[in-house]
Amino acid sequence: MAKDAKPAEDGADAPPKKSKKLLIIIIALVLLLLVGGGAVAFLLMSSAHDENLDEDEVAEETVKKPAKKKESGAPPVFVNLDPFTVNLVPEVGDQYLQVILSLELDNPESQGQLALLMPRIRNNVTLLLSSKKASELQPKEGKEKLAAEILDEINGAITPPTKNKRGETVPAEGPVVSVLFTSFIIQ
Repeated sequence: MAKDAKPAEDGADAPPKKSKKLLIIIIALVLLLLVGGGAVAFLLMSSAHDENLDEDEVAEETVKKPAKKKESGAPPVFVNLDPFTVNLVPEVGDQYLQVILSLELDNPESQGQLALLMPRIRNNVTLLLSSKKASELQPKEGKEKLAAEILDEINGAITPPTKNKRGETVPAEGPVVSVLFTSFIIQ
C-alpha cells in the first residue's frame, strides 16, 4: 500500500510543474511581443521623422551630395541613348523631331540602374518630346529648357520625387547630372 501512495503523490506534483512551465512560456511570449512591438514602433517613428525633413534640410543635403561627387576626381561617365524620333504638336503641318542624347552620370555604378529602367525612361522622354511645339524648341533657351525637363524626367523615373512637410513636391536627385544633345533635328 505504501508503494501505491507514492505514485499518487508524484502525480499530484506533476501538474503544477507543467502549469509553471506553461506560465513561463506565456510570459516569455508576451515579453517577446512587447519588445518586437517596441522595435517596430521605433523604426516607424524614425522613418516618419526622416520623411518630414524641412525644405532647408533637403536643400542642405542636395548641396552636400554633389560636393562629394566632385571631390572624387573621377572622370565623368557618359551613356549614349538610342535616337528618339517623335511627331511634334502640329503648328503648320506635320513636323518631326529626332534627338540623340548623351547622359552624364554621377558614378559608373549608376549605369546598371539606368539600364534596368530604360523602358520607363524612354517612355517618359518620348511623351515629353511629343508634347512640344517646334517653335518652343527652335531657340537656344528652348533647347536648354528641354534638357532640364528631360533631366528631371529621367531622375524622376529612377528616384520618384518626394514631398516635404508643406506638401510641396521636391524634385528627385537621381544619378543623371546633365543631359547633352548630340543630334537635334526638326523637320
